[in-house]
Amino acid sequence: MQYAIGQVVWLKVVEVNALGAFADWGQAKDLFIPFAEQQHPLTQGTHTLVRIFEDNQGRVAGSTRIDHWIEDTSTNLSRGQKVSLIIADRTELGFKAVINDQCWGLLYSNDLYRRIRKGETVEGYIHNIRDDGKIDLSLNQPGFSKDKMDTASGKILAALEKNQGFLPLTDKSSPSDIHAAFGFSKKVFKQAIGALYKQRVIVLEKEGIRLT
Repeated sequence: MQYAIGQVVWLKVVEVNALGAFADWGQAKDLFIPFAEQQHPLTQGTHTLVRIFEDNQGRVAGSTRIDHWIEDTSTNLSRGQKVSLIIADRTELGFKAVINDQCWGLLYSNDLYRRIRKGETVEGYIHNIRDDGKIDLSLNQPGFSKDKMDTASGKILAALEKNQGFLPLTDKSSPSDIHAAFGFSKKVFKQAIGALYKQRVIVLEKEGIRLT
């Protein structure tokens, strides 16, 4: 893979010596990561997030001091915008992710319908831009979509009919269980069963949902 200056990438450290560390970035010559650009000492054989940059002598190098290069806020993003994310560290609320190699955002754990891992590159969306400029992210496109709800409702009804009118899933079920059953997020599931309940198509029970 061809990487460019300014990208944040997940690389394997293949050598550490008296000069610094070297990472495999798919080129004939490994990417040099100076000691001064290491957030923590690197170890051969491990993977790390690296920001590719050009030093003051015009040489391409890497840095694991991601916070030094990546901003906390951005002025050129908007709610609902589709973006490229690379997953970084886990926090108490979820996962930090680098947006378009430019700024930080946060994916909340309760909005994740599948497992993600550090270094993974995924497509996501700008869910919200807070008053302080910090960014909340989602793997689902924000906003209510009638087509999306119709599709979700149809899948739920089909599953109910196939299972004698009952499913052991509620709004307390885990996002991973819901995604495994239907292929969409817990948020979409909750919106869909809410709509079906209002239409009196289903009843909500403690252990699951049931056709009326």
